[in-house]
Amino acid sequence: MEKKVALTEARNSASINIDLLSSKEILEIMNKEDRKVAFAVEKELDNIAKAVDIISEAFLKGGNLLYFGAGTSGRLGILDASECPPTFSVSPEMVRGYIAGGDKAIKTSVEGAEDSFEGGESDLLNSGAKFGDVVVGISASGNAPYILGVLSKAKQLNIATAGIACNTEAKIKQFSDIFICPVVGAEVLTGSSRLKAGTAQKMTLNMLTTASMIRIGKVYQNYMIDVCPSNVKLKDRATRIVSEIAEITYDEAKKHLERSNYKVKPAVIMALLNIDLEKADTLLKKRNGRLREALKC
Repeated sequence: MEKKVALTEARNSASINIDLLSSKEILEIMNKEDRKVAFAVEKELDNIAKAVDIISEAFLKGGNLLYFGAGTSGRLGILDASECPPTFSVSPEMVRGYIAGGDKAIKTSVEGAEDSFEGGESDLLNSGAKFGDVVVGISASGNAPYILGVLSKAKQLNIATAGIACNTEAKIKQFSDIFICPVVGAEVLTGSSRLKAGTAQKMTLNMLTTASMIRIGKVYQNYMIDVCPSNVKLKDRATRIVSEIAEITYDEAKKHLERSNYKVKPAVIMALLNIDLEKADTLLKKRNGRLREALKC
């Protein structure tokens, strides 16, 4: 019996003779294929929203989000997780990324690691994942034994799970409370799922963390009010945010930030309500860090 080929391994008829084309023609084909990605993700917005709901609820109750992937999928999870602390001033523990093969696999391919079901089980246990957390398995084909091991063990421990794949027949579906499947079709290079599948995964991960952070009050209007101003660029951004929200001058905003140790939310409250840092912090604490609610007082 002939083995069924996963969608992520199928051959793309649009690029069969891509090796005969000019640079511009190659790029035109790639660009045309990439346009399909956003539409594929759009079709999964209901499922992504369900995942955001359980992730944001977990965050509010002190839970964490843990990504697991192999190869490109693992690196994308680690990238998304690593960007949350500077963007939203959250603990590095709140969103964590793990890759089959360990840290070495971030820079150097450890291809065989994705074939270990037991390795996935072990990494899940070693991650410290617990009830109240959310575990997300990322796999282009959705069939990597490592991810199956991660998600099946998470289910055994009664941990909420979500699976992200680009293959409707993905095996991880059976272990996923929520299954997100943007079907992007065959890759320009047969089987190179770092292309369209990788882009779809990155878009989905962006949505999961960004929307979840918005839901728990890390954003006011469309400002990153919990940005961690750790360099000159970010200090300038924080100052502009305070200036624009409070409708005060740049220099006035900077003074309030200096008084609040460069924390945007208390600086805004101090400026708008004309109170000191201690009272601003108390107000935020009573409102679970939500700036909108604190400003209504």
